[in-house]
Amino acid sequence: MTTKTIAFLVASEGIEQVELTEPWQAVIDAGGTPKLLSPVAAGETVQAFHHLTAADTFTVDTTVAEANVADYDGLVLPGGVANPDALRLDGAAVELVKEFTEAGKPIAAVCHASWTLIEAGVVRGKTLTSWPSLATDLKNAGAADWVDQEVFVCPANGWTLVSSRNPGDLPAFGRALVTEFGLA
Repeated sequence: MTTKTIAFLVASEGIEQVELTEPWQAVIDAGGTPKLLSPVAAGETVQAFHHLTAADTFTVDTTVAEANVADYDGLVLPGGVANPDALRLDGAAVELVKEFTEAGKPIAAVCHASWTLIEAGVVRGKTLTSWPSLATDLKNAGAADWVDQEVFVCPANGWTLVSSRNPGDLPAFGRALVTEFGLA
């Protein structure tokens, strides 16, 4: 049996810690191997937060510039307000998201992570959920529909998107991503 490797893409800071650690653990529990990707160099750390309070740091496995979509079976985009805001300004991170969709590989995005998907230009025709304040952003970017559900799976446009609203939805988000990434 082969192990699936799942990329987790984060900025250097502003990651909502629980939106990184709970899906990460869900991947491990399902027999997958999570890898942390970031614009910072491999071996450096990124800063997570509990809302606006600094929390733990996590060591980066691969820098975004060196990441190859072929090495991964899926992509998870944790939220936090600052994290996706920084990622959408990083050309290599945005390009990596586009490459995952072009390869038809599944992506899971929680809370504010949809900002990165908007910047990558990949939400047109998708139905998804997010933190409620992103609903207008998603509609303006061409998302087919925004729904207020704990998790929504959309297979449109040749790739699957698992989306979720907030930390309270993480158990359902974890179950859905494990299923859709073929880890279950």
